Amino acid sequence: MQLIKRVAAVAALSVLAGVAMADPQCTKAPQDKWMDQAVAKQKIADMGYKIKTFKVTKTHCYEIYGHDAAGKKVEIYFNPENLDKVKEED
Repeated sequence: MQLIKRVAAVAALSVLAGVAMADPQCTKAPQDKWMDQAVAKQKIADMGYKIKTFKVTKTHCYEIYGHDAAGKKVEIYFNPENLDKVKEED
């Protein structure tokens, strides 16, 4: 039984590590060169997205979870300097 628990734990950690590494690197610029978060949120909304969650990733991206103008769920990583889309997932 212990072996099964260990195998399950290792498998779960492997999956989590894979998910954590999936975030793209958006910029290497220092944060003082980034667009202000409030301005970025407004510009993203102006692009037609409804933001449910907005966050800064460890890989220097602005990431949103929300919906596009058609109501489709999206997860998008933006370069925080200029809001270029770096990665988009459904």
